Amino acid sequence: MDTASKLQLLADNSSLEPTEERRIDPTQLAPCGHSPAELKLFAAELPSPGNAASAGRTVGGDVTLKAKQDSLGIHHAVMPGGKTIALLKTMLTSACERDCYYCPFRAGRDFRRATFKPDEMAKTFNELQRSRVAEGLFLSSGIAGGGIRTQDRLIDTIDVLRNKLHYRGYVHLKIMPGTERDQVLRAMQLSDRISINLEAPNSRRLADLAPHKMFLEELLKPLQWAEEIRRTQPARLGWNGKWPSLTTQFVVGAVGENDLEILSTTAYLTKQLRLARAYFSAFNPVKDTPLENHAPENPWREHRLYQSSFLLRDYGFDLEDLPFLQNGYLPLDIDPKIAWAKQNLVEQPIEVNRADRRELLRVPGIGPKGVDAILVARRKGLLRELKDLKALGVIIARAAPFVLLDGKRPLWQLSLW
Repeated sequence: MDTASKLQLLADNSSLEPTEERRIDPTQLAPCGHSPAELKLFAAELPSPGNAASAGRTVGGDVTLKAKQDSLGIHHAVMPGGKTIALLKTMLTSACERDCYYCPFRAGRDFRRATFKPDEMAKTFNELQRSRVAEGLFLSSGIAGGGIRTQDRLIDTIDVLRNKLHYRGYVHLKIMPGTERDQVLRAMQLSDRISINLEAPNSRRLADLAPHKMFLEELLKPLQWAEEIRRTQPARLGWNGKWPSLTTQFVVGAVGENDLEILSTTAYLTKQLRLARAYFSAFNPVKDTPLENHAPENPWREHRLYQSSFLLRDYGFDLEDLPFLQNGYLPLDIDPKIAWAKQNLVEQPIEVNRADRRELLRVPGIGPKGVDAILVARRKGLLRELKDLKALGVIIARAAPFVLLDGKRPLWQLSLW
C-alpha cells in the first residue's frame, strides 16, 4: 500500500478523535465545535442504531477546495494560542490488540488496516510540511505489542522528526495506556501537547466501555505523572523551554454514565492536574462492534458538557454550581450559565460598576475578555447604558436581565425566557 493510500485509510475515522479547536465560523461557533444550526441538524438526523453512516462526520468548509487535505486526514485547527494551522491527524497503525466496545479499530473487527514505521511516518509528515500541505501533527496509534512498545514507536517518530529532520512546529502526541513514567517524560520533551483518553469517567463505566483497560493504573496515572513532572522539574527541560499542555477525551452516552460523573472527573483534572481541555465525543454506533445497536447520543448533550467544562476551567464555577437535574444530567434546553443566573441573579443582579472579577464572570454574556474590558473601562468612568457594555464585547441580550448599571436595571425588551 502506498503512503497516500495509508493516510487516506487512516483518515476515514480520524474525526472520532477530537483534537484542538476547529475553526468553522468564528461568529457562530459553539464550544463543542459546531454552530447551533448544525447541532439542530445533527439532532434531527441522528443515525438509527446499527447505522454508522453519520459517525465521525465533519462539518464546515468547502469540500472541493480542501479535498486533498480532507482525504489525508488534515483539517484546520486552532492552536492553544489562537493560531489556525493545517493539522495532520493520523496514526502509526490502525491495528489494535484491545477490544474496546465502541471503537472502529478494535481487535477482531473485519476491515482493512494500515501501518507506518516511525521513520516512514516522520518522513511522510516532513514532506507534507515542506510542501505546505500540513503544518502540524497529531499522532496516535492503535496498540500493537503492548502500550510500552507502541509508545516507544510514537516517541521514535517524533524524535526523528525533531532531531533528524529538524521540524520545530506543532506536535500533539498521544500517550498509550500502560505507558511508563520515563516515556511520559520523553514525550513531554518532544511535544507541544500530550493527551491520553480516559474514555469513561471512572473504573465502573470503563469496564462497560473498554473492559481490558484499567482506569487508574493505565489511563489516569500517566496524566498524574505529567502534572507531577510539570510541577517538580524545570520548564527548560520541555520542548522549546516549556512543558506541554494536557488534554483528555470522554465518550459520551455509550454506557449510561451521567453528566455529574463526567464533570466530577473533569473538575478534578482541571483543578488538580491543570488539564487544558477535556474533549467530549457524543457516541455514534459503529458497525461490527458490540455497541452497534446502541442508540447514538444527542449532540446537544456534548455541547452542554463543553459549556460546563469551560465554566469550571475559565469562569470560577465549582461542580456544585452547575444545574444538574436529580438524575445527574444537565438540562439540554438551557445554557448552564444562564440556568445558574436565573436561579441566583434575577432577584440579586450584579452591579457592573462595582462587581469584582469573579462576580462579573458569573454573568451570562460576559467572558474573561469582556471582564478585562469592563475593569479597564471602569477606571475612566461609570458604565450607564447597555451600549457601553456592547462596545466592550458583552453580549447584552444575555447579560441585560442579570445586571445593574449605576444602580438601575437596564431597559431590555427581549426575554431570555
